Amino acid sequence: MNPNEAPRTRIRLRYSKIGRIRFTSHRDVARIWERSLRRTGLPVAQTEGFSPRAKLHFGLALATGYESDAEYLDVDFKRADVEVKEVLEALVSVLPDGIATTAAAVLMPGAMSLQQAVTSCDWDIELVDVTADDLARWVDRVCGAATLMVTRERKGRQITDDMAPQVRALEVGEPTSRGVRLLATLGTQPRAARPSELLAALEPVYRPVLVRRTRQWIEQDGARLEPLEVGAAPAQRTTVGVQ
Repeated sequence: MNPNEAPRTRIRLRYSKIGRIRFTSHRDVARIWERSLRRTGLPVAQTEGFSPRAKLHFGLALATGYESDAEYLDVDFKRADVEVKEVLEALVSVLPDGIATTAAAVLMPGAMSLQQAVTSCDWDIELVDVTADDLARWVDRVCGAATLMVTRERKGRQITDDMAPQVRALEVGEPTSRGVRLLATLGTQPRAARPSELLAALEPVYRPVLVRRTRQWIEQDGARLEPLEVGAAPAQRTTVGVQ
């Protein structure tokens, strides 16, 4: 940091993305956040240059059409005295329907970025046209498979990867009014495994009616921690949740 530069605060926000707004792309969600933070009047830090932008640091992209209870965003503020409570309160009236902040924490300097730190995600996947018994047999086959080969496009090339090591947990959940829930924990390193890839890994290929990311995890010293628990400043006032 420049010694003449004023101290800054980086705050990590957890937010949900539910309902019709799930059809908004990751890029458009970024624009929503820039616009919403500008409307709050909070002292958000800006990039330098001819077209300054708010200094926002997003976590893992969420596929268009998916819901989430646990999206994360790091925001840099110009001042060191910005409190998480005032940020959460200011955002209530400016965010669109379907996006809501649920908690926040002040980060210590040097905290690892979300892109680097998150190692797995929990998913709640609602399926139709399948019974719980059939899905249970499919789960057993997936968990027992030595390899689960998937083809991905990367930089214009078709790449084949084995996603079996990325399937951390898999089980049949409770039935819904439309079908059956599949609960999955999928790894994100070195590349994130996607629910759509999991569902296409073995026949039959199931089509989800709704996919929701419910948790993101960081592995540290043998424990799984939520992103708000990692790198947060030690003072108790730094973590605030919305009831």
